[in-house]
Amino acid sequence: MRLKQLNRAVLAAVLIAPAAHADEAAVEKALEEFIGPETVDAVRKIEYGGLYEVVLRNGHLVYTDDKGSFIIDGRIIDTVTKLDVTQERRNELASIDFSTLPLERAVKQVRGNGERIIASFEDPNCGYCKRLGGELATLDNVTLYTFLYPVLGEDSDTKSRNIWCAEDRAETWNAWILDGETPPVAECDTAAIDANIQLGQQLRIEGTPTLFFADGRRVGGFMRAPQIEEVFAEVEAETKP
Repeated sequence: MRLKQLNRAVLAAVLIAPAAHADEAAVEKALEEFIGPETVDAVRKIEYGGLYEVVLRNGHLVYTDDKGSFIIDGRIIDTVTKLDVTQERRNELASIDFSTLPLERAVKQVRGNGERIIASFEDPNCGYCKRLGGELATLDNVTLYTFLYPVLGEDSDTKSRNIWCAEDRAETWNAWILDGETPPVAECDTAAIDANIQLGQQLRIEGTPTLFFADGRRVGGFMRAPQIEEVFAEVEAETKP
């Protein structure tokens, strides 16, 4: 009897799985007919209201039904757990494998034992990057990897390349970002800057500063030192056996 029940369960799973994929494909087709071709990156059914989560190729997250007859552009909040389901999913989608970052293309600074790690994408003319620099300067036992990411115009590009070509990149970056000392003109191979711009586009970095922590989480925008310390504590807790 148990074997028969097991066989029925296996058969049901086999039949349901293709149906689920078919529904997701139908949702993708319906959304792309409305939004445009090749705009949907992924579709999956979620446990809330029979909705389907749709991840667009620009990184945006929306919801629809099994026919794609409407689009919900907003957040789902679980009233039992109080969890912002949408934000949680956005964070998951935005996270990266930190080990894949080409750290050799970043300005590196080590303070204290350097055991806590941050990588940031920053434009030298970004006001919030300058404010962030002041906060980072107060932290100890950190390794900072600053990817020069000039997106605010020609002057940002010039400053980034001069900083990269400086004899002491970290000192020149800090002198500018903290004290406003214009980086002296310097020349070298600046292919790293071009590669950083391409990488930032691949990672869908639309503003500076954007920070990545060792667990892969992404934080877009300015953070104060206490907020950074909170994230460090969370990362440390995650990595404890």
